[in-house]
Amino acid sequence: MRKDKEKVLDEVWTEDHVRSFLQVRPHDGSDENFHMLLKAYQSMRADDFELFVGFFTDQKRDLNATGRDGRSVLEIVKTHRHGVEYARILEQAGAT
Repeated sequence: MRKDKEKVLDEVWTEDHVRSFLQVRPHDGSDENFHMLLKAYQSMRADDFELFVGFFTDQKRDLNATGRDGRSVLEIVKTHRHGVEYARILEQAGAT
């Protein structure tokens, strides 16, 4: 069976594409700030994520929002081997 979609590497993201993640909404009743921040982290390279976090904080959104398990995106990112730069971005933006 074939994959429906090929993985795209080194895709160039426009500001509009990055900003579109502010429209991402959860379908499971979880906090929308947590959901959109987590989806951005999972989808973006660090430079694009940093741009997204700027848009996110410009809208006065909650960087410390938590998921259903009570953890913030920063707490999750800190457990990932490649999450160091993303954690730095979140901390510099005010996440605790």
